[in-house]
Amino acid sequence: MIDIDCYIHGFGGSALSRWRTSTPWELVAQSAEIVRQLLDGVANTEYLMSNEIAAHPSAIVERGAVLKGPLILGPRCYVAAGAYLRGGCWLAADCVVGPGGDLKSTFMFPGARLAHVNFVADSVLGADVTLEAGSIICNHRNERADNEVQVRLGGRMHRTGRHAFGALVGDGTRIGANAVIAPGALLGRSTAVQRAGLCDQEIA
Repeated sequence: MIDIDCYIHGFGGSALSRWRTSTPWELVAQSAEIVRQLLDGVANTEYLMSNEIAAHPSAIVERGAVLKGPLILGPRCYVAAGAYLRGGCWLAADCVVGPGGDLKSTFMFPGARLAHVNFVADSVLGADVTLEAGSIICNHRNERADNEVQVRLGGRMHRTGRHAFGALVGDGTRIGANAVIAPGALLGRSTAVQRAGLCDQEIA
């Protein structure tokens, strides 16, 4: 149904390659189990291990960040004070979760960045994705009785069978400050989402 490689170029060559035939909502639904399997693969490497958390020695975690396993932080990752990571997360090299960032059950490919005060849940972020300050990716449809998340493909809505799925965000995408991404979004490579309340003119 969805070829994740069309959204994330490096998916097939990543640690997640064995799940390349899964849909993104299947991936995030089993994120904790997947990260636990990946933890087995780094157990005897240079990664520092503690309480189902593996961090590369070059990763930086500031005091005041909250990390809950299972979790993998790749080389040169940066997690700022006040960040909260939980529910089974995998961060490849050079990823950033800024101050106040809330990351749940999410896979981040190299160079993906949450600036600060972001919420991202049950999502897959491609390489070099940036979320500006205050932007969020929602993961639940609580405005209707049937809250199953659906995705739009080929102009038609498709059921996922899941009640929690945020987004599949393609490589190089830019999400502007305070933008809200609805559950079930599929953003192709290099998508640009405008800032909410955008004002780009002089006001007297």
